[in-house]
Amino acid sequence: MENAVQANNEVLFSVTNGVGHILLNRPKAINALSIRMVEEIGKRLTEWEQDDSVAIIIIEGAGEKGLCAGGDMRSFYDKRNDNVEAHALTFFSTEYKMNLALYRYTKPIVAYMNGIVMGGGVGLSIFASDRVVTERSKLSMPEMNIGFFPDVGGSYFLNQMPGHMGRYLALTAHLFNGADAIYLGAADHYMESTNWDALKKDVQTMDWIACGGRKVVEDKLREIIQKYTVKEAPESQLANVQDKVDKHFAHNSVADILASLDASAAEGDEWAAETAKTLRSKSPISMAVALEQLIRGKNMSAADCFRMEMNMSMHFMHSHDFYEGVRSVLVDKDRNPNWRPASIEEVKREDVEAFFKNPWEGGQHPLADE
Repeated sequence: MENAVQANNEVLFSVTNGVGHILLNRPKAINALSIRMVEEIGKRLTEWEQDDSVAIIIIEGAGEKGLCAGGDMRSFYDKRNDNVEAHALTFFSTEYKMNLALYRYTKPIVAYMNGIVMGGGVGLSIFASDRVVTERSKLSMPEMNIGFFPDVGGSYFLNQMPGHMGRYLALTAHLFNGADAIYLGAADHYMESTNWDALKKDVQTMDWIACGGRKVVEDKLREIIQKYTVKEAPESQLANVQDKVDKHFAHNSVADILASLDASAAEGDEWAAETAKTLRSKSPISMAVALEQLIRGKNMSAADCFRMEMNMSMHFMHSHDFYEGVRSVLVDKDRNPNWRPASIEEVKREDVEAFFKNPWEGGQHPLADE
């Protein structure tokens, strides 16, 4: 039996033989998440979790380019002088509740992380139980490129990565591949993209409702996935620089990280020189805030991380560098941002701490019940 549901053209839902299918359907925008998409996905996840006729969920993106390029950050720039706070409150609270629902989900979720998976796309997939990457996977938390911060749970999942790799990826916005994702613990299964349709067909033609309990379903699902995965993922390039990342990014200030990189660069380390150059191209205040975010998130629960990120998101709606970053990357596309302040040495501690204050102090936090 198939029950196809089209909530809107941007995201499609269907159920076949106990498999709930979520298809992001904005291929021309690499399936970037609109507020409507986030709302619909969140609602459907809640419904399917309570529905005994749904045993497994598959999440994938339409088109050849990728699963999801992230959230619609241009919308905040367009509304910057038109009650942007209300838009931000709705967007981020809805998205973060959906991310938390994925983190807590009680049924297996297969996320197909093929092609481009960035920002909000990572948040949509990294909490799934079975994360599939391919030779075409290109992942990143690119928020630093627009003067924002790695949200959608970055405070939590970046801290689960080996050593200080999460800090490195957050501050540099480094683009990594499927093999790296396996190494980082950000994915579970590596396969050739040409095998996806066959895997999906095997999953969708089996009667999962007749399988029994979750453990049986999980075991059978992974047995099917393993039929199509390569025995050993290719070598991770990030694994080769783990020691360098741990050495330089262990420091708890961006200025000290840069000083450490500069010292190695002076001794002829080209990787250190290139990394320092990359960092100096980013917003100093955003880097300082993101580093503080990861330091604080290290000992937080996932729910507390999202509450912290909710606070941060609202403060970023008043950040010069956020709008300047969006302008330089998504609007004018000149890639020539004018950051304020221009250097990390000019960033004040009180300016960083201001991003972590609770805007709803004494009132009801939008994620209080999560």
